[in-house]
Amino acid sequence: MQFTHGGELVARSLKIQGISTIYTLCGGHIAPIYDGCANNGIAIIDFRHEQAAAHAADAHARLTRNVGVAVVTAGPGVTDAVTAVANAYQARSPMLLIGGAAPLKTKGMGALQEMPQTPMFATFTKATFSVEKTEDIPAIFHQAYQAALLGRPGPVFIEIPFDVLFNAVDAPAMPDKVTVTPLAPTVSDLQAVFELLRNAKQPILIAGTQVYWDDAATALRELTDATNIPVYTNGGGRGTLPMTHPNCFKASRGKALKEADVVLLIGTPIDFRLKYGEGWRKDGKLIQVENDPAELNRNRKADVALCADARLLLEALQEGLQGVRWDAWRDAVAEMERPFEDELAQWGALDDVPINHFRMGSAINALVDENTILIGDGGDIVSACAKIINLSYGGQWLDPGPLGCLGVGIPFAIAAKHLFPQKRVLVINGDGAFGLNGFEFDTAVRFNLPIVSIVGNDAGWGQIRLPVQKMMGEARAFATGLALTRYEKVVEALGGYGEFVEQPDDIQPALERAFASGLPACVNVVLDPKGLLKTGASTPYIV
Repeated sequence: MQFTHGGELVARSLKIQGISTIYTLCGGHIAPIYDGCANNGIAIIDFRHEQAAAHAADAHARLTRNVGVAVVTAGPGVTDAVTAVANAYQARSPMLLIGGAAPLKTKGMGALQEMPQTPMFATFTKATFSVEKTEDIPAIFHQAYQAALLGRPGPVFIEIPFDVLFNAVDAPAMPDKVTVTPLAPTVSDLQAVFELLRNAKQPILIAGTQVYWDDAATALRELTDATNIPVYTNGGGRGTLPMTHPNCFKASRGKALKEADVVLLIGTPIDFRLKYGEGWRKDGKLIQVENDPAELNRNRKADVALCADARLLLEALQEGLQGVRWDAWRDAVAEMERPFEDELAQWGALDDVPINHFRMGSAINALVDENTILIGDGGDIVSACAKIINLSYGGQWLDPGPLGCLGVGIPFAIAAKHLFPQKRVLVINGDGAFGLNGFEFDTAVRFNLPIVSIVGNDAGWGQIRLPVQKMMGEARAFATGLALTRYEKVVEALGGYGEFVEQPDDIQPALERAFASGLPACVNVVLDPKGLLKTGASTPYIV
């Protein structure tokens, strides 16, 4: 017989699932898991705050299309991670939060950090588990991976009491790795889709998060090239069709929706980003493709609603729509886009001092190549930059998602640089967002992960401040101002590299020096608090 403690069983299960790293903050309740990870070659990256550790696990999941794992101690360790789990749920990210728990033998007696943990996660996880027997760990973790990955991806919470983790048992059998079998569209669904599209004169395709998760970028491009259908990307789907592709449009979606006779919506909820389905062409038809049946027909009734794998559907469409092209309509959409492109080009060339948000975005775009991963963490500055920056592939851009959670930037970047050390990882930070988890530069320094944050510093919560000022006047825009803080000095004090930038032409050289430093770095750029008012730009959340 081979006796093994619970932490070893956890680590063996993670290894079988192909999970190479856990993100954590230490606590006595979870120490056996570290021992098991060390035995099984699983990296341990420890953070300064549990929320950051869980955000990093979210990013790990998105970048690997597998489960990302955060391990936190009981009580406050678990509660600190709640926001990150909620964010992962809204973003459809299959992260696993493992929480320590008070010993079973003293349950209900008032042990240190004892509290009811699983009920907190009931509404924003796909499943929760509480392990009561050490020998059940492999089977429960297998169920957790299934819940996280199958159908709509999403987070799962497992709590493991202190004594269950420390207990040693005869090692049980380990289940195989959980893999996802793509769901093919039915023949009847495809026939209904073909009928609408073959009769369409002005269709558009909106490629959402599911297109990325289903690894459907190649199929999307091949369909687009074959049919000339106009494409808009949304959420995690951004970059799945390169933004320099002549059929990929960014700024004219609202106008196109008012004219499109068929909308092919793949893995994109009809939520605030699509105005809840309002303002579209009244007699327009909707084809809605999802991996989550609960999203079908929400807020707007679809003419064809189906659950299917995005890649298999797009491949079937390419084959079934041979000879069908929408050349004139694509050209019309390009004309809709042109005024927006001209405006962005003008704004991106501004040489105002203080620097305009779009000018900063233009400098970043000049630096970005296929070897760069970008992370958006902020309000106005991220929205402005996202309008200008061109992405080349899915997974090149990470942002919080529809929950709009700030503070993801540095944790996301740490996971990205750990997974892809050969790539440059750049965080576009608002100054407000930087304050939430900026101290995680300490983590980046300790683990020698040379990420770079460029902070758009307008000394305030700009996305809230400007509309509040319009509604109530500058004197009553309470709680929206910040100091013009020298964030680069904070990073230098933690062992990194920093630069302070006040002139627009200095942005790109400062970024190049930051990457060349080989250290975690911060480029702190002074922005005009009224810069967006001067351009007249509208900057909703880019998610």
